[in-house]
Amino acid sequence: MIILKKYKHRLFLVLLCFIPIANSIAQNRTTTITLNDTSVLIITNNDTIILKTDTAEVIQGLPALPLNNKAEENIGPKNVLKIFSTGKIFWSIIFITFTYFLIKLTSNILTQFAEKSAAYRITIKGFIPIFRVFGWILTIYIIIQGIIQPPVETVIAVTASVGIAVGFASQDIFKNIFGGLIIIFDQPFKVGDKIEVGQFYGEVIEIGLRSTRIVTPDDSVVSIPNGEMMNQSVSNANVGEANCQVVAEIYLPITIPVKEVRRIAFEAAQVSKYIYLNKPITVLFFNEVKERRSYLKMRLKAYVSDIRDEFAFKSDMTELVIQALIEKKIINPEELL
Repeated sequence: MIILKKYKHRLFLVLLCFIPIANSIAQNRTTTITLNDTSVLIITNNDTIILKTDTAEVIQGLPALPLNNKAEENIGPKNVLKIFSTGKIFWSIIFITFTYFLIKLTSNILTQFAEKSAAYRITIKGFIPIFRVFGWILTIYIIIQGIIQPPVETVIAVTASVGIAVGFASQDIFKNIFGGLIIIFDQPFKVGDKIEVGQFYGEVIEIGLRSTRIVTPDDSVVSIPNGEMMNQSVSNANVGEANCQVVAEIYLPITIPVKEVRRIAFEAAQVSKYIYLNKPITVLFFNEVKERRSYLKMRLKAYVSDIRDEFAFKSDMTELVIQALIEKKIINPEELL
């Protein structure tokens, strides 16, 4: 065996570049690799690597690198048709369709049960978005692991490629989805809460992965992207409870007897059919100037038993107070703004 110094670096590079081919030794095969016009690398079945040149100089006797039999299986691209066969695609579609209708049916049943009880309505509806997320996560897992069953390296490669491609093209969508997941699990508000976001105020009727929908007092449905929800302040009127505070404001002449008006306002709130008596009733007065005239602004603060009766309760308190003040001749109708 003749060792040539000028071929040492070439042999080292060849071994690094063609390590997977060493597995052919385990299969009792002889592999020949043409390096250039004058050099040939031969891998024999007796654990020997031979480098032949045009001058008949040979380097041999170097041990081959052992690899297990699985290495050969991982060489080359996967057969996509075997991974995504017609049968697998068919059963995946069937399973997705079944999951969609199952989640929709369960959500409708939970919503109907929630609407029958004002006390537990918000609590029950709060579980619906969580149920949807876990339902789809479980479905995707079953399809990948139970139906398609792709190799791990294929999953990693496809996930990385799709993630990079879709990430650049759909940054806003993923920002909304990420915001939706934070809202669902962090729960700054729930389905059924009364919230104020920017210029919109209303009851939350749905929390999705892309957007949150609220219904305004004018019965208009507003869809707000979750990415925007995460970037601005959100005011929650009831924080998961069925009751919430309602404030009725009435402008009165500055000459009124404050103590008597406070008592009348307190009694008017107590007799309202919408009142929630487990929380306090507060009557406050503030001096304000409008059109060069001074007025007392009365703020009657009380809690409504069901947040859906918020505006009915506010109107009821205003009507009862004004009617009582007129009957007792504390104010004249002409003095009201």
